[in-house]
Amino acid sequence: MASADISNAAPNPSGLADRYAQALLGLADDKRQTDPGALDRIAADLEGLFALWQNDSGFRYFVADPRLDSASQKRGAFAVLERAGIGLEVRNLVGVLVSNRRLDKLPDVAAAFGRILSARRGQQTADVITAHPLNDVQRTQITARLTEAGYSGVKLIERVDESILGGLVVRIGSRLYDNSIKSKLQRLQYAMKGAA
Repeated sequence: MASADISNAAPNPSGLADRYAQALLGLADDKRQTDPGALDRIAADLEGLFALWQNDSGFRYFVADPRLDSASQKRGAFAVLERAGIGLEVRNLVGVLVSNRRLDKLPDVAAAFGRILSARRGQQTADVITAHPLNDVQRTQITARLTEAGYSGVKLIERVDESILGGLVVRIGSRLYDNSIKSKLQRLQYAMKGAA
């Protein structure tokens, strides 16, 4: 990872991100009156865009680059959205973020939208941070373990952060389960210092 500001580590949703997410959710609710599948379509588009941001370091650099002017950001972002097949509503959101010089908040807005939508649907969200992308078997195993621990209707929000070296970190509600190699090494280091 080149720098913390463009890493694909867990976004930190803010009040600003929540406001953009709420506005998009309100738009989706309005559209549902004429298009019943609008909310699911918009959510899928935003998840797809977030996955693109998470998995494509070039796109992350582009989103985080403060040197680009609005016109350059808009041209570049819309070209990426066109190739990815992202719908009009999410394109408009990106356009507003670019116009307001807040394109770097895109991952925070996507995370906030997912969290708000999951809460509305009665789902619990679990932020899962791993050093490498999860496969389907691992997703199923994590969901099963969380269900065994008493969490139902869990939706995983996955993040890749190579700095944890291996293992995983799961945050669900106020609980944090840190089984990363980085944390294990830190605990070992503290134990060795205490023994000396």
